[in-house]
Amino acid sequence: MSVGGALGASGSGRAEARKAAEGLTYLSGFGNEHSSQAVPGALPEGRNSPQRAPLGLYAEQLSGSAFTEPRAQNRRSWLYRIHPSAAHPAFTRAAGNGAVRTGPFTDIAPDPNRLRWDPLPRPPAGTDFLAGLWTLGGNGDATQRTGMAVHLYHADTSMERVFSDADGELLIVPEHGGLLLHTEFGLLHVEPGHVALIPRGVRFRVALLDASARGYVCENYGSPFRLPDLGPIGANGLANARDFRAPVAAYEDVEGPVEVVNKFCGNLWTATYDHSPLDVVAWHGTHVPYVYDLRRFNVIGTISYDHPDPSIFTVLTSPSDTPGLAGVDFVVFAPRWLVGEDTFRPPYFHRNVMSEYMGLIEGAYDAKTAGEGGFVPGGGSLHNMMSAHGPDRETFDRASAAELRPQKLDDGLAFMFETRWPVTLTPQAAAADHLQQRYDDVWRGLERHFRPLR
Repeated sequence: MSVGGALGASGSGRAEARKAAEGLTYLSGFGNEHSSQAVPGALPEGRNSPQRAPLGLYAEQLSGSAFTEPRAQNRRSWLYRIHPSAAHPAFTRAAGNGAVRTGPFTDIAPDPNRLRWDPLPRPPAGTDFLAGLWTLGGNGDATQRTGMAVHLYHADTSMERVFSDADGELLIVPEHGGLLLHTEFGLLHVEPGHVALIPRGVRFRVALLDASARGYVCENYGSPFRLPDLGPIGANGLANARDFRAPVAAYEDVEGPVEVVNKFCGNLWTATYDHSPLDVVAWHGTHVPYVYDLRRFNVIGTISYDHPDPSIFTVLTSPSDTPGLAGVDFVVFAPRWLVGEDTFRPPYFHRNVMSEYMGLIEGAYDAKTAGEGGFVPGGGSLHNMMSAHGPDRETFDRASAAELRPQKLDDGLAFMFETRWPVTLTPQAAAADHLQQRYDDVWRGLERHFRPLR
């Protein structure tokens, strides 16, 4: 399939993007060796780099891992494109990085306090996805391929430029407004309640399907996200590989100036190509983007008493050099039944060696009070390692007195980026007007109930 160039922010442009999004088909499976061609005969048979690639295309490999990494972890794809990626002018530093920041985060000291933010304020008119990215904080070092960053975005305009991130892969979590992602591999439609995963180095453009779009982004500098091992759970459960959707090939055959922005070692670099780099007519491989419906998550939970640990809600994990200790986990609190007997059913009070950034996509989270000044969609909270947290006073009082009937939680969708290191804030996040100043108050009034036996 051939697709047009950038879609504008006008109502007609959004309608065109919405029509394109609703008609998409996908390939099924996470980590598969996928293949796709937009034009019959574009994909070579029996070899990756023939002397003359079919249809006058250029053969090119995109490697998301070292050549010699184990086969199970190796990520690479072969692309067959109209212009080779090497055919571009020199990149120059962009005038600025906007509100995007990159690890190492050293401007201020890591904060042990519990923190919570309201949603990002409305952006200035004409803000696209890239200009609307705002970094809350992170850890590690992008140049050493360790750690992660938490970003948010708020945009009201579709991108005309093309973006790629050499520092890490991007997990996009929409909270408001649908997106149509034009990637080198094809098109992905992602709405609130879905997530999109763009691998390191893959070029893409974001078209808005609504008047504005808002959400969250996890930038993973470390090992690529993969499905977690299931251990005693067995062969099935949590996120099923077949529910991840990869795009079918769709290319832009556009000659003319196109701005391409590359994020490299924390800075934005720009070049003006004489063609669209989204010109891949066919491809095959494992380094591919995905979209996933969070409501497809197969929740595992107790059918007797107590809680499994929240790791049971892990959708994707980026392993570190220590088995079982993730550089970053992506966790979702999807609709589920609560049936535990003699059990305090909301998440329990705890302190954790991991650091937790939590966001809310819709509805309410069962451990927090919603409403103005509370935990609301588009907002987020940060509980760094060993900071004590758990249900607020209102939730504790209600849950402690509740009649323990089977209860369906289906009025909210929350998620967590959980990471092995503290999340150090950016100065803009520490001083933001939408940082809630009285978050600690939610735990005030937790009364003393201790009654020693006599």
